[in-house]
Amino acid sequence: MKQTRYESGLQMLRQIDGTGGEGVIRSLEDIAPDIGRQIIEFAFGDIYTRKTLTLQEREMITIASLLAIGGCEPQLEVHINGSLNVGISPEKIIETFMQCIPYAGFPRVLNAVFTAKKVFAEIQGKTP
Repeated sequence: MKQTRYESGLQMLRQIDGTGGEGVIRSLEDIAPDIGRQIIEFAFGDIYTRKTLTLQEREMITIASLLAIGGCEPQLEVHINGSLNVGISPEKIIETFMQCIPYAGFPRVLNAVFTAKKVFAEIQGKTP
C-alpha cells in the first residue's frame, strides 16, 4: 500500500530530525496544528523525499538557507542536529557556514556558528 504524504513526511522527519523535529510538531498542536501538518506533508513528504539530492545535500542547503535568512536560530538548531543525524560532520557544518560569509555576512555566520557550538556541546553533554 502506498504511503500518504503525511506518513512519508513523518517517516522522513523522524529519520532526519529525530525527537527534535517531533518536538517542533508537538509544540504547534495547541496553537497551529495545520502548520505542523504542512511541515510534515509539504517540506518532509513532498520535498525531502525527492530523489535528485541526497539527505546530506538537502540538509547543507537547509542550514545555509536558514543562516542566510537570519533570525532562524531555533530552526537552525533543529537542522544542525538533522545534519549530524544524516552523517554530516561538525567540521563540514562549520565549513558550510564559512562558505556563506561572502554572501550573508559575518553577523549571520557568527549567529549560525554559535548555534552550532551550542548543539555540538549539547551532544557532547556539556553546556556551551
